[in-house]
Amino acid sequence: MSIHVTSEIRPLKKVLLHRPGSELEQLVPTQLDRLLFDDIPYLAGARQEHDAFAQTLRNQGVEVAYLSELTTQTLSQSPALRELFVSDFIHRSGCRAESYIEPLKELLLSISDVHTMVLKTMTGVRFEELSYRSGETLAALRGDRSHFILDPIPNLYFTRDPFASIGNGVSLHRMFSVTRNRETIYGEYILRYHPDFAQSVPLYYQPREPYSLEGGDILNLSEHTIAVGISQRTMPEAVERLAENMFREDSSTVRRVLAFDIPNTRAFMHLDTVLTQVDTDKFVIHPNILDYLRIFELSPGKNHSLQIRSLEAPAEQILAEAVGVDQVKLLRCGGGDQIAAQREQWNDGSNTLCIRPGTVIAYDRNYVTNALLESEGVQVLKIPSGELSRGRGGPRCMSMPLIRE
Repeated sequence: MSIHVTSEIRPLKKVLLHRPGSELEQLVPTQLDRLLFDDIPYLAGARQEHDAFAQTLRNQGVEVAYLSELTTQTLSQSPALRELFVSDFIHRSGCRAESYIEPLKELLLSISDVHTMVLKTMTGVRFEELSYRSGETLAALRGDRSHFILDPIPNLYFTRDPFASIGNGVSLHRMFSVTRNRETIYGEYILRYHPDFAQSVPLYYQPREPYSLEGGDILNLSEHTIAVGISQRTMPEAVERLAENMFREDSSTVRRVLAFDIPNTRAFMHLDTVLTQVDTDKFVIHPNILDYLRIFELSPGKNHSLQIRSLEAPAEQILAEAVGVDQVKLLRCGGGDQIAAQREQWNDGSNTLCIRPGTVIAYDRNYVTNALLESEGVQVLKIPSGELSRGRGGPRCMSMPLIRE
């Protein structure tokens, strides 16, 4: 079984990561907003921290797969598939890239090592790398050196967002930002063509859908219930479309979608930045959303329609019912201190990755929230985070579970 995830907390068996690459070194101050970064991580430091994250997972018995390696295995099957990928990638990179189709194809396909070629698509291509002589184009005449024909993709180490494992299937996404739209192509080719995944993984959502949806907004609460955030990055229409697609698909066991309407701000960009499950009956939550949180239920109606209603019960009661326990405890990020809550929320104190019930991976810098979790009996495996946290994403953001027990 290539995909199996029906819980946020069951023992994690296999996970997909992306080790930060030279795409981070293409970030410059004038492009940070457009590329969705607030600062420029130091690549060597980010890699050291990410390697520590991966080793922590392995130490807990988790198999780690890497996005670039699975993509390489996929494209290495045939030259035709590699050419298809390159053409598709250029097309999805926008009109600027499409105006340089042949030079880009020539450059990318001239890279004989497939893994190097895959990494190059992630790093980006500057105009000076194309085969133009001075005077042939205005850009060449200007002597452009930092003009990107293919933008770098620096958000790739947040593998949670381009697709989401749901049961034995996958929701493959249309990203909110143009900057991140190309991230889905790697997962799409792996799911469609890699021998371990091809013909065996149903797709409950696809990038051609008109509404943005991202994986950080999807939580598997049980085999039959998922939560989806209505957030800065996920539209309410996308939640409806995902629910409709799952309810119609025979392979899906999901019969209930809880839509969590959270504040539309960058600090709360996804549901998993404000709410993650850490044990059978415990969640860590950012306290500032509780006064604004609205929860809706989507379930199958008659003739393939949706039945939608607003839930008036407290969040604790709704979550307890969803995960099948009598009651749950909501542990406040920052331990109830408003200053600590805001600081640690900004550095993803609520964004934990559960390895098994009662054991999570968290950033070491969020010491107030970590101490709270430990006081409640949760084992916290702390990882360094000085550079990784600059991308505004935590351990859950950086991981896509492929198989849970």
